[in-house]
Amino acid sequence: MSQITGFETISIASVSDSNPNTPERMGPKPTMSPVDSDSKGKKENTKRPCSPRAPFVLFLPTQQRSCYIDPPRCRPHTLNSHPPGQPAMGKIIFYEDRGFQGRYYECSSDHSNLQPYFSRCNSVRVDSGCWMLYEQPNYSGCQYFLRRGEYPDYQQWMGLSDSIRSCRLIPHASSHRIRIYEREDFRGQMVEITEDCSSLHDRFHFSEIHSFNVLEGCWILYELPNYRGRQYLLRPGDYRRYHDWGAVNARVGSLRRAVDFY
Repeated sequence: MSQITGFETISIASVSDSNPNTPERMGPKPTMSPVDSDSKGKKENTKRPCSPRAPFVLFLPTQQRSCYIDPPRCRPHTLNSHPPGQPAMGKIIFYEDRGFQGRYYECSSDHSNLQPYFSRCNSVRVDSGCWMLYEQPNYSGCQYFLRRGEYPDYQQWMGLSDSIRSCRLIPHASSHRIRIYEREDFRGQMVEITEDCSSLHDRFHFSEIHSFNVLEGCWILYELPNYRGRQYLLRPGDYRRYHDWGAVNARVGSLRRAVDFY
């Protein structure tokens, strides 16, 4: 007997009065007297036994509560799932010890406080998506940009310690565009960039950048050339002064698009 959610399914190959194993009829097989076709006063037996070649299925209600959902309105639900039409989620795994050892925690969306799940983080595996890790809860402290790959120890993501307390999934963008300004409040010389730049000083002769206007996509700002030093995530929006992106000064060495490949 197989079970369908909320129902019991009983497959019966043949049901007839001649079946001695039918639950409603147990015991010796009854004998049937032949019917004389010429005899009168006897009613012709019009009952036909079910053909063994035509099995059918009975659905009997059980005490189990039904979980059946009308298929046209059925929608799969998973933990931390995005609404329909949204891009697929990323996946990142945090390990307490180096080399992907010890306890671990999987995450597939933004998380403002990871402290309840692990006390330290010494290795990370990014299965999909681009992520920004933060040293402190609520997306504060030192930031670290990670894309798909394996990081067996925190030095691999230029970490200063094994402290990771929050993380943010960076949304995918098909195009990237950012405007950089030499002065605060979008004043002074302006340059628009659509590609990575390993040295803003060599290319544009900027020693400092005081404001940004991110038009498309997310960008990673680095304090030093060649994508080194402190990192800052720039999401679409206006940054009128360096405090707006969490920096302590206007020093900017390089700029990179937050994408999963280079």
